Amino acid sequence: MTTPCTSRRASRSTRIILFLSALAALLPLPLVNAQDDSPPPNPQQQQQQPQKPDQSQSDAGGPSGDTGVIAVPKKNPDDQPPPAPAAPPEPKVVNPPNLPPVSLQIDVPEVTVNVGVLLQKTGQFVPGLKPDNFRVYEDGVEQKIEGFKRVEAPITALLLCEYAARGFAFRVDMLNAAWAFTQQLRPQDYVALMTFDMKTHIDVDFTQDKRQIQEAINELGMSVYMPAAFSETNVFDALYESMDRLDRIQGQKYIILIASGIDTMSRLTFDKILKRVKESRDITIYAISTGGLLREMTEGGGGMGASIRDMDYLQADNEMRTFAQITGGMWFEPKFTGELPDMVRTINENIRAKYQLVYRPTNAKQDGTYRKIRVELVDDEGQPLRMQDEKHKPLKYEIIARDGYRAKQEVE
Repeated sequence: MTTPCTSRRASRSTRIILFLSALAALLPLPLVNAQDDSPPPNPQQQQQQPQKPDQSQSDAGGPSGDTGVIAVPKKNPDDQPPPAPAAPPEPKVVNPPNLPPVSLQIDVPEVTVNVGVLLQKTGQFVPGLKPDNFRVYEDGVEQKIEGFKRVEAPITALLLCEYAARGFAFRVDMLNAAWAFTQQLRPQDYVALMTFDMKTHIDVDFTQDKRQIQEAINELGMSVYMPAAFSETNVFDALYESMDRLDRIQGQKYIILIASGIDTMSRLTFDKILKRVKESRDITIYAISTGGLLREMTEGGGGMGASIRDMDYLQADNEMRTFAQITGGMWFEPKFTGELPDMVRTINENIRAKYQLVYRPTNAKQDGTYRKIRVELVDDEGQPLRMQDEKHKPLKYEIIARDGYRAKQEVE
């Protein structure tokens, strides 16, 4: 016979068992056997050894180890991909305020050569030449002439005159030569007067009134027989300073150098002033040596001092001639005053009447080297040009052109 206490315990146990059964029914079944302690498979081994499908599970309808080919659904033609985003607009470059538009400029080398053709006997300019009559060579290589014209325009000239205590004969020659040059001036010409001894002195700045130049020459002539302040003649320094002043002026310029040519105390050496002269591209020097008659009378005198003096004058003449030839000018050595009018007329014609040739050098390097220029005249058949007068007598002519130019130095 069961006691009430025992029946109550049995009923309580029954309820606990039913509660646990219901709870177990709600929990999901485990996917992995908890007793399987084997390590997980290596992915590389799985790639090398593909698993075979489990036929038993496939036949039972459950999932197999290989799901097979994945079916990709077809695209609906109505489902178009979204359009690509538009390209961003190009940035607009705007200059900062108060800054003008900036442009790029390419410097193409171009050389301009002014050529004078004069008859040797009379110094008369030879007109009527054509572009085919000219041949231009740079460092021995013929250049193609791209521009040609005859130039006759007003001049911009600086009278650079030596006025020192070397001797009144030199000062008189200088004044006569300067006065003769002013007689050839025209109303449109710009001329300045600068004198030098140990230092330079600007007597008249650039002006179109030739009377101002003549008045300054007269003032110098009033004291020509009086001792000057200094006997030193610094030709190199004066020429260098003159070229620096002319560089500020646009266009072609001319220096009429009237001096003995002897340099005594210049800070510059001949090599330095020669380099400066070669670098000038638009300055032409015409040189007139003074004291020709005095030198002619005293040349070959006895004594060591006379021989040294003669050598100094010869060296001075060579330097004056070099300055003129390098820049395409001319050098004169008058001995008598009567020679001056013809000489300055030759200078005037050579300055005003020129043939201007323009070419682009085949050597376009900007290396700062000095390029030699040579100009020749040829006939229609390419032979050297021959000239003759009305009586069919041959005429000798002279080609006046600069010796060369220095190429620009490339900016590093």
